[in-house]
Amino acid sequence: MAEICCEEAKSTPATAVAAASVSATAAAAAAVAVASSALERRRRRLEMRRFRVASDPEELVAEDVRAAKRQRLARTLSGSCPDAGSDSDRPALPRYGVTSVCGRRREMEDTVSIRPDFLPGTSKHNFFGVFDGHGCSHVATMCQDNMHEVVADEHTKAASGEETAWKGVMERSFSRLDEQAASWATSRSRDEPACRCEQQMPLRCDHVGSTAVVAVVSPSHVVVANAGDSRAVLSRGGVPVPLSVDHKPDRPDELARIEAAGGRVIYWDGARVLGVLAMSRAIGDRYLKPFVSSEPEVTVTERTDDDECLILASDGLWDVVTNEMACEVVRACFRSNGPPAPAARPNGVALPAAGAGAEDGSAVVKGVGKEDSDKACSDAAMLLAKLALARRSANNVSVVVVDLRRGI
Repeated sequence: MAEICCEEAKSTPATAVAAASVSATAAAAAAVAVASSALERRRRRLEMRRFRVASDPEELVAEDVRAAKRQRLARTLSGSCPDAGSDSDRPALPRYGVTSVCGRRREMEDTVSIRPDFLPGTSKHNFFGVFDGHGCSHVATMCQDNMHEVVADEHTKAASGEETAWKGVMERSFSRLDEQAASWATSRSRDEPACRCEQQMPLRCDHVGSTAVVAVVSPSHVVVANAGDSRAVLSRGGVPVPLSVDHKPDRPDELARIEAAGGRVIYWDGARVLGVLAMSRAIGDRYLKPFVSSEPEVTVTERTDDDECLILASDGLWDVVTNEMACEVVRACFRSNGPPAPAARPNGVALPAAGAGAEDGSAVVKGVGKEDSDKACSDAAMLLAKLALARRSANNVSVVVVDLRRGI
């Protein structure tokens, strides 16, 4: 732009001389002076930038990060906040990556929760949850905000015994969230903006629910609780190990349970409870009780040295991507990024509130900031989401990848 101004300024004196106008000559001289000053300032800025790049490589990295943010790239970056205290004062975060996108749906109803060291009085117990809402997003958002707190509260009341205790903890936690979902319409503050389901006539708050797949990762075990058709898969020695089984209405044991309760499974664009809901377990959906249960299936898996990663995702991924394919994508990202990086540390940066409309989907993730995520896990989560969209997934897609490799 400065060059263009300079050329125009240079041509102005010639025109002024030809016209023999003293006033035009003075104006042209002023324009030349302004253009020259602008060019000089630009030259100095370029020289100063070249000097910074040559003398301080970290400044170049920072500049690239700022440019990436301006372009709204989906890749997440690791970092720390200088005001968040020294590294020795803060616990290490688990290595994870997360991606959550609306996809081809009109509404975003998925939410993700990541809560490191969420159990009071204990350390290295990390909570991960993926919640896929249907009918509206308020039950999924409620689970995102409260599930880890309810699990922590139930854990403090639990008796000893690893597997037995965790099974009861998860069952009671899901039951409490189901009760909160049932009373949501009457307990919420009137100052809150009206939800989408409340704007319909008649009110359809009882028609809202959410699947829930949550994992508690400790140094020795992986505890998974699932209700619905979201899924948790463990990659162990290159072999996918399902830690949950989708609750579809036509699953033989689920079909028997629904019919024993007096319900029916009707095939309407797939198997559906009473021809309505395409899953047989979920939190909420009060109008379909007792046919739709909130009781989760719980697995407690002991960790081994062969464990590679844990994948939690909504059905937007699993509808079009197999367990084997998902694990292979993650393993490929791990290979391309080399050995495990040191565990990330929190940077104290809070995520935007749910529904803030971030283009990269970060608005539906709560807990720690995406800047703390690990590059290999973030690449894997992003690639899985892109693969699901490329395979024409019709749902919201949320993916969490947790690095379980030892030897850090």
